[in-house]
Amino acid sequence: MSTSGSDPSAADRGAAESATLKAMEEERIGLFIDYENLAIGARDDLGIQFDFKPVADALAERGRVVVRRAYADWSSFEKDRQMLADNQVELIEIPQRRGRVRKNAADIKMAVDAVELAFERDYVTAFVICTGDSDFTPLVQKLRELNKRVVGVGLKASTSAMLPPACDEFLFYERLAGVEIHKPKREPKPDRKAERDETERETPRATDDVVSLVTTTLAGLQQSADGSVRSSSLKRALLRKDPTFSEADYGFRGFGELIRHLASNSIVELTDEGAQGDPLIDFPSDAEHSNEFSLLAEVIGNSKPQPLSGLKDQMRKRQSGFNERRLGYSGFLRFVQAASARGVVELKWDDEAGDYLVSVAD
Repeated sequence: MSTSGSDPSAADRGAAESATLKAMEEERIGLFIDYENLAIGARDDLGIQFDFKPVADALAERGRVVVRRAYADWSSFEKDRQMLADNQVELIEIPQRRGRVRKNAADIKMAVDAVELAFERDYVTAFVICTGDSDFTPLVQKLRELNKRVVGVGLKASTSAMLPPACDEFLFYERLAGVEIHKPKREPKPDRKAERDETERETPRATDDVVSLVTTTLAGLQQSADGSVRSSSLKRALLRKDPTFSEADYGFRGFGELIRHLASNSIVELTDEGAQGDPLIDFPSDAEHSNEFSLLAEVIGNSKPQPLSGLKDQMRKRQSGFNERRLGYSGFLRFVQAASARGVVELKWDDEAGDYLVSVAD
């Protein structure tokens, strides 16, 4: 005899299936650590002992780590063995023989193991390669060819310039939450480059830089894809442009806080539709830019058509903070073209002048 009403067991099965699907959407991460590179870099460049916990915390925010391996001659890192073992890291021994340093042996073993895992474990969707050594760049490229997401982790001072651009994302160890930097034991020679590096390490980057980066990226996404752009898509595109991008460098605790800041300054507009916590991002309506278009018309005035080159400087003399990138235009020409499309100005190419000529529309 059947009974009416909802079936609790069916509801439980539905909840379990939903949780399973959500878990399957998570990244399954294979972690490979070139321990000598990180440990010596932390000691010499930062004056601290390498701590695995900040790395573990950063990866916990990105997915589930299913493989953890660290490679080194562990006789040189006796104090670190227990710390890594407590964090369930498998220690791969690469012993030295006959007094010779076998760093390349560790590199080769780590690369072979990573590629082998990529072929044998399809469920591993992302690889985290902890090193700053450019020798691992071919490994990163091969893993990406195999459709694996690759995140790099390294010390800024000892990371090759070749490695970060090869990754989908690159995390500098000293910028991770929980890393406390002390005075380096080995002082760099006082020169201007060192001073610039130190200033960059301690001081957040200018907000104008991130405004230009976000707006030009958003404009590019809107051009290449029909429809609105979600916050998550924008963040992925920013990382593709610059794998070292981190909103924390600009003083924001998260990407959501950054875009809310931009929205509060009328640089972008947010609409909560569909996916919770992943708002749609767009530029404000044309009315929001009417002041800038009017300024352009004022600079041109009723005189004869003005060459495009030089107009931007004239606008900045009247409004020092003018920057077309803040409005989502990739260049000043695109801004003037937008003004022309809205009937504010007229834009024509002049062969004799070798420049565009801009005049106020009738």
